[in-house]
Amino acid sequence: QVQLVESGGGLVQAGGSLRLSCAASGHTFSDYNMGWFRQAPGKEREFIGGIRRSGGSTSYADSVKGRFTISRDNAKNTVYLQMNSLKPEDTAVYYCAANLKGLYSTWYNYDYWGQGTQVTISS
Repeated sequence: QVQLVESGGGLVQAGGSLRLSCAASGHTFSDYNMGWFRQAPGKEREFIGGIRRSGGSTSYADSVKGRFTISRDNAKNTVYLQMNSLKPEDTAVYYCAANLKGLYSTWYNYDYWGQGTQVTISS
């Protein structure tokens, strides 16, 4: 089992940047594929992107491709979400998630979740 804690959320103006971190503990981090999701009020949880356990492969949703970058540091048990050129529509609670199976864009394929961190983009 792995425990996940996100940090780095906050309020920024449109066009700005934020970097979210997700720190893992409790199990071998490098065994896990990691995903980032977000959920805005009244909307379904949305896949943003993910990274395979080795860090050698990433996948992104079209809505964030070219603006967001996911990376991981297995030595630090941490996965990162670098968000650039932020838009008001990026406002949401952001979650990291983990699984042992693979890189999926569907939330139900992830077994472990962080508590989420709020990101608010002002126009």
